[in-house]
Amino acid sequence: MLSEILEPFKEYFSFLNLFEYITFRAGASAILSLLISFIFGPVIVRKLTELQIGESIGDHGPESHHKKQGTPTMGGVLIILATIIPTLLFADTSNLFIRIICFSMVWMGCIGFYDDYLKSVKKKKGGLKGRYKLIAQSLLGIFISFLIIQSNVYGEYTLSTFVPFLKNASINFYYPLIYASFVILVVSATSNAVNLTDGLDGLAAGLLAISMTVFGVISYISGRVDFSDYLNIAYIPLASELTIFAAAFFGGCLGFLWFNAKPALIFMGDVGSLSSGAALGTLAILLKKEVLLIIVGGVFVIETLSVILQVVYHRWTKKKYGTPKKLFLMAPIHHHFELKGWPESRVVVRFWLIGILFALLSLTTFKIR
Repeated sequence: MLSEILEPFKEYFSFLNLFEYITFRAGASAILSLLISFIFGPVIVRKLTELQIGESIGDHGPESHHKKQGTPTMGGVLIILATIIPTLLFADTSNLFIRIICFSMVWMGCIGFYDDYLKSVKKKKGGLKGRYKLIAQSLLGIFISFLIIQSNVYGEYTLSTFVPFLKNASINFYYPLIYASFVILVVSATSNAVNLTDGLDGLAAGLLAISMTVFGVISYISGRVDFSDYLNIAYIPLASELTIFAAAFFGGCLGFLWFNAKPALIFMGDVGSLSSGAALGTLAILLKKEVLLIIVGGVFVIETLSVILQVVYHRWTKKKYGTPKKLFLMAPIHHHFELKGWPESRVVVRFWLIGILFALLSLTTFKIR
């Protein structure tokens, strides 16, 4: 937006030509995102405290978490503001990908906000029912797939997704309905995976920052003819603008960590986890890197699988032995390590390190072909 507004003045002020460069605008969006977080973070924390909008700790979590009862929640609003505002200012708002990903984040942010409102303000146990969240995620998936198919920006790869580690390999879904179902699966799975991971101070925000760094790099490479040709990946003309969004998201996550690091002054709530997860999934979809997302977000995958395995094992042992057993001390798996005696900060930092390893592994796929 700023680039278009400043266009008439570039003739007189040559330094304004910097706004033509993706790298400059990405850096500026990350800095602005951090500033927004630092300026409005204390305001949001104070306001949520005054309104007594605090986290309700249920019996499903470790006993050590009960002391967090009442900590202000719905802090994900800060991440959304710190991401969307810089993106709208520094990115090309006429870019279809920017419009799609901003809508995705705001849409699921609204759903998450309503869920948090029901739990924290209306004191409705469980908040918004799971099926309504799934409907919202499905509608978002349909919306994204419809715009992708109608725009045909990918040409012959419109109904496809690329496979990492293999040169020029892709999976073609052939039919729009099958592709739309795949998009719904990616959006829903990613959104819910981040929601499940958001259980320790700073855990989800740190992992999101790591994942966004990877996709920021991929966005920049995919949007450059020279880089994409050198690395043998598909050139996606509209992708470079997504670097602005990824940079802003990265800054928003770091800024949120300022208040969310242990001991947390604020939690992101569903407004933050659902919207952030949806944005991450949408970014992978727009870059045609849905399969690579499994590696980039490896910790999110592990967290989700731990819950699935826990439920399956519990039901299987109950059916076979009459007495249900647990595969983990508690799921998601970060609680398992807490109950084994690991301090919360140790679990978070080690999961971050694993997330960095997954991030590095995902970047190597561009040369291992």
